[in-house]
Amino acid sequence: MDLNLGRIGQIAMSVSDVEAAIDFYGTKLGLRQVMRPHESMVFFDCAGLSLFIEKARSPEDIAKCSVLYFNCVDLALTMKELAARGLEIFSPPHRITEQPTYDLWMAFVKDPDGHLIGVQSQAPKGWTPS
Repeated sequence: MDLNLGRIGQIAMSVSDVEAAIDFYGTKLGLRQVMRPHESMVFFDCAGLSLFIEKARSPEDIAKCSVLYFNCVDLALTMKELAARGLEIFSPPHRITEQPTYDLWMAFVKDPDGHLIGVQSQAPKGWTPS
């Protein structure tokens, strides 16, 4: 039986402070808040994927999180804007891999709970951040 699983529809993340998460993901990263059905949860739209943020039931739940990677067109400009919005750049833009037609570049910030947030770009061959 073929299950016909498609793209991921939602990712859940546990946080210690929902208001701080709203500021980070909504204000700083600029994600569109879709709904806030309860004070302990909020949903953001990530280009059709739902990011569900919920207050952690226990401190151990906060550490159990995958890295979120966001695509962007120009990594250097995006990271400059995130720094201007008050985010500390945990890892500046660096080339991850060279592909036949592009180079994959990434940089990282951290959310208020210390979760790594990756920002990545498929840059033209030979591109360097300026």
